[in-house]
Amino acid sequence: MTLKTACITGASSGFGAATVARFVAGGWRVVATGRRAERLQKLVEQLGADRVHALAFDMRDETAMRAAIAGLPPEFAAIDLLVNNAGLALGTAPAQQADLAQWKQMIDTNVTALATITHLLLPALIERRGAIVNISSIAGTYPYKGGNVYGGTKAFVSQFTQNLRTDLHGTGVRVSSIEPGMAETEFTLVRTGGDQAASDQLYAGAAPITAGDIADTIWWIANLPPHLNVNRIELMPVSQSAAGLQVHRG
Repeated sequence: MTLKTACITGASSGFGAATVARFVAGGWRVVATGRRAERLQKLVEQLGADRVHALAFDMRDETAMRAAIAGLPPEFAAIDLLVNNAGLALGTAPAQQADLAQWKQMIDTNVTALATITHLLLPALIERRGAIVNISSIAGTYPYKGGNVYGGTKAFVSQFTQNLRTDLHGTGVRVSSIEPGMAETEFTLVRTGGDQAASDQLYAGAAPITAGDIADTIWWIANLPPHLNVNRIELMPVSQSAAGLQVHRG
């Protein structure tokens, strides 16, 4: 039996690391990308060099991305599934007080890099009638204070998914967007610059989504019969719901 191969971005932690483990457990090979080489190497050591190939580069560095993909060994080069997981939120300030550099980093990572790696891998995905799973967020649908550019980038991811689906009509390539709500990973630590107390407070008592939940969802989508496509799936913990509109009086 020919093993299938997934390329999973942002694989050094959170959703990405859990998804690498889930797919290896299911019998796939995985190309795992991320900035933190030491964490990727631990995945290789834990799961096996015959099943995981690590590519350490910053998603914002297109030259490094192209070189890494071009240099894949033959046994990992035939990509059947792209999981666009790499992304981040930075800062919680309202737009008028936000750091422009943080805005640009979110756009470069969540939008430009995602579009770039997708474009690079489309020929292989079309040839193999593969699949693309993009990790968006409910932040792309429901606005909230401090969400500004982060929410905007995730709205892009959701719409890009649907437009890819239209363009790839007839190729057999499946394209899906997963839009999670509150999930406990390193997300809030990154967003707050390492504030563990803020992260703990956010998730306390909420029974949030876990990285394993998202990995299982990606696995389910990827292994559906080839005539089925999940266009988008929105996931929230039961403890979370839309908060409604706000009104300023005065």
